[in-house]
Amino acid sequence: MMEMRTEGPIRTRAEGAVLEVTLDRPKANAIDLVTSRIMGHVFRDFRDDDSLRVAILRAEGEKFFCPGWDLKAAAGGDAVDGDYGVGGFGGLQELPNLNKPVIAAVNGICCGGGLELALSCDLILASDNATFALPEIRSGTVADAASIKLPKRIPYHVAMDLLLTGRWFDADEALRWGLLKEVTSPADLLPKAWDLARLLESGPPLVYAAIKEVVREAEAMRFQDALNRVTKRQMPTVDRLYSSEDQLEGARAFAEKRDPVWKGR
Repeated sequence: MMEMRTEGPIRTRAEGAVLEVTLDRPKANAIDLVTSRIMGHVFRDFRDDDSLRVAILRAEGEKFFCPGWDLKAAAGGDAVDGDYGVGGFGGLQELPNLNKPVIAAVNGICCGGGLELALSCDLILASDNATFALPEIRSGTVADAASIKLPKRIPYHVAMDLLLTGRWFDADEALRWGLLKEVTSPADLLPKAWDLARLLESGPPLVYAAIKEVVREAEAMRFQDALNRVTKRQMPTVDRLYSSEDQLEGARAFAEKRDPVWKGR
């Protein structure tokens, strides 16, 4: 059964345990404060809904994924340090405890805060017409989230090149540096994203949650400290996983040579 909802510039549809979130704000899908707050509500509800396991973030049209912050809205009074909502910019950048996979399906122009939004997702697919940049340097400001994330995702000198020059790069280069999982044709982008989402939908949600928490918490910890927290069950998602029916089901299914049936409990 498919459920569809629209709230201002954000459209959602749910099919099974997959939620598709579409940014549709002509002409360029730029994000103002109102849009960011709506996106925060959408992803918060996704986080808290046990019937949903995977999200896809996409944008309407082939020309723009998202150029980031809406400069026209800023000129009209939106403060750059205003209230972006519960999830920070774009609803994802600072949303706490989002322990479910999110896939970005990127088409067209993806720059500035739009690229930072894609970097907030766990997996990124892009069409071969996608182009990327962090042009903040040219307007005398800093790409704050990208300056934190990008040197941890790709080689340092490549990240610094992109941050310091603001130059454009295409999907093939983004794939080469490991930012993307796959490059597709524009027509294949959404079907490929849904194929990936359905693959993840069939997987163990408690394990996904543990993976996301471990990765997130370990980023600022020494290896041994992080490992100790995992092995001593000091992370909530890990503790829940090790006490779950799904943990037993995984072992039973392996012993019985069958596919496991995950219940998320």
